[in-house]
Amino acid sequence: MGDLVNWLNGYVWSSALVYAFLGLGLLYTLLTRFVQVRYMKDMLSLTFKRGGSKAGVSSFQALAMSLGSRIGTGNIAGVATAIAFGGPGAVFWMWIAALLGSATSFVETTLSQVYKRKINGKYRGGTPFYIEKGLKLKGFAVVSAVLTLVVMSYLWPGVQANTVALTMENAFGLSPEVTGIVIITLLGFIIFGGVKRIAKTAEIIVPFMAIGYILVCVLILSMNFTLIPEILSLIFTSAFNLNSTFGGLMGSAVAWGVQRGVYSNGAGIGSETFEAGAAEVSHPAKQGLVQSFSVYIDTLIICPATAFMILITGMYDVKPEGMAPITERLGDTEPSIYTQLAVESALPTFGLGFMAISLFFFCFTTLLSYYYKAETNLAYLIGNKLKKSSWPSYILKITLLVATFYGCIRTADVVWALGDLGMGTMAWINLTAILFLTKPALQVLKDYARQKKANKDPVFKPAKLGIEGADFWEEKARKKEDSSLAS
Repeated sequence: MGDLVNWLNGYVWSSALVYAFLGLGLLYTLLTRFVQVRYMKDMLSLTFKRGGSKAGVSSFQALAMSLGSRIGTGNIAGVATAIAFGGPGAVFWMWIAALLGSATSFVETTLSQVYKRKINGKYRGGTPFYIEKGLKLKGFAVVSAVLTLVVMSYLWPGVQANTVALTMENAFGLSPEVTGIVIITLLGFIIFGGVKRIAKTAEIIVPFMAIGYILVCVLILSMNFTLIPEILSLIFTSAFNLNSTFGGLMGSAVAWGVQRGVYSNGAGIGSETFEAGAAEVSHPAKQGLVQSFSVYIDTLIICPATAFMILITGMYDVKPEGMAPITERLGDTEPSIYTQLAVESALPTFGLGFMAISLFFFCFTTLLSYYYKAETNLAYLIGNKLKKSSWPSYILKITLLVATFYGCIRTADVVWALGDLGMGTMAWINLTAILFLTKPALQVLKDYARQKKANKDPVFKPAKLGIEGADFWEEKARKKEDSSLAS
């Protein structure tokens, strides 16, 4: 099983996909004239706006749900894995992937808003929606939805659960089986409560867990602030083959930095388009900017904090695949617990427990978001037939709970390999789709900029832009016109 998955990953995660992420991110950065930098003020103001409805969630709730997905194993175990297989230079390429990926995130999440629909009274959007309506490729959209449904309900939950199980066993001696039972019990209570309960839970948990984690990172870095210039030098020299110890790893650094950076922030995969489609906004670009900002929070704040803690404390090994180990400080220790060891080495008797609890909440909110993404793809496939009491909904919930428990008791290598395979396959589909939908995405941005320049609160009217397939927005505009005429 493991050999087959690794063989498939060799094709899916070839250098072509790595450079597709970087190349498309660079293309969108140039075409949007650095939208991820120019609109920073708008990103901040839009992020904290309320204004949800019965059909949709607020921009902040959508952001919290998305961050609940992004802030998880990718920020903690993923960063450690990138360093283990790509060396310290991988951290630099994670930053590059985030900077360019922020523009990609704007495009894909804006498209999610443009082509969203209302199903069972709830806003739904995402990759299959814009493939069907934007590209008019229903069959391709169905393939995307089925693949995402499998990844979110079966492949990715195991990655999160496995990391939690490892850290809980390392910190408290809890068996993976016990951890699995606790997780699925709490998870079941929330996912059986529906989308609003998921959004509300994420809105409460995500800010506290992120702030708590960053405060501990700041404490550890302040205790070792004199080493920060040395660590920065290590990262940059390793990234460009200039370091005597980690020279020759540039290829691995780029590959693992981009791969784990993308796994962390989700930009380009299409995985973060579903929460964006649920937001209640007056213009698609607004949520595109909010989601673009979330990439910064994830990969330019939390990921570097993790990387600096690991590198400053020296709690890591570098063992590139197919090469002899360069360092062997920790023996056979799983890379996924390097961060836990780093915090423990700086804050003895506190670190192991703190990281175990932090990871529990990080991964728990990620699992919640996975359910939402899976449910959205199921809603796309069966439409208004999806209800809380429907049998497809029950099967989805049970599948995710079983996969989560199974991930707790599986070996980390197999779980991560399966997750990578799912992520890479989704990415190929999504990157291809958004490339062919570049024109409408840019039209939406120009429309937003034009209305802002005229000191208006941007309102989206796709017909004026010549954008077809935006049925939800057309219907909304018609209802507003009818209401105005009636009054």
